[in-house]
Amino acid sequence: MDVHLVLPWPPSVNAYYRHLSKGPLAGRTLISKDGRVYRDTVTEIIKRRNLKTMASRLMVTIEANPPDRRRRDLDNLLKALLDALVHSGAIADDSLIDHLTIYRGPRCPTSGKVSIDITELEEATEC
Repeated sequence: MDVHLVLPWPPSVNAYYRHLSKGPLAGRTLISKDGRVYRDTVTEIIKRRNLKTMASRLMVTIEANPPDRRRRDLDNLLKALLDALVHSGAIADDSLIDHLTIYRGPRCPTSGKVSIDITELEEATEC
C-alpha cells in the first residue's frame, strides 16, 4: 500500500520540546504546546483520510516546502513530523522506516508544507 500525504510545516526540533526548570516537574522535558498542536492537526488530517495503520517495513520520502527563505536544517523537521505520523496512527512506529529520504522543494509562502510518500516494503531476507 502506498500513501501520499500533504501536511503542514512542522515545528523544528528546537521548538518541539520544552524543558521545565521550576515547579514539581522541574528537570523534565515535555513536548511543547506547538508540538502538541502539530500532532493534533496531523491526527485530524489522518482521521479524515481514514487510513489503515501501516505496520510493515516502510520507505518514506519527504519533500519539504519551507514557508520562507530562512536557512533551515532539514533534519530538524523529522522528529515532530515522524512523531506526529506515529501519534496519529498513520504508521505503527518510526522504527519501521528502513529507507528515509528528505529533500527541499520550492518555497511555499505563508505556511509551508511537507509532502510525504509512504510505501510498504517487502520483508527483507537475511543477508
